[in-house]
Amino acid sequence: MTVDQLLQQEIKDSEVWISREKDESTYKRDLQKRIELINWVLENMKNPNLQICEVMESKLSEIILKINQTHDAFEADKLHTELRILDYLFYQVCKDQQKNWEKSLRYQT
Repeated sequence: MTVDQLLQQEIKDSEVWISREKDESTYKRDLQKRIELINWVLENMKNPNLQICEVMESKLSEIILKINQTHDAFEADKLHTELRILDYLFYQVCKDQQKNWEKSLRYQT
């Protein structure tokens, strides 16, 4: 399964759980943020001129900076959730890119 397929499946799974969640809750909010971030990653992956791992790393740094600047526990909780989701996505996408990069190096030598 490619990373694109994996992320598309993550969206489908999250949508299923959102549809089952009747009330507005932190869990539902987190699922919606998950879908939003996955779509953001997929959209950026389509651009061959972008280094997706660098873009994601920059976004992770921005979130950490926002966390450090906030004094509101509720807002910090939302940002921690976003950071956790993006960290997971970073791992999924960039480990795949690392494998592809290593393969291409082996074929060049």
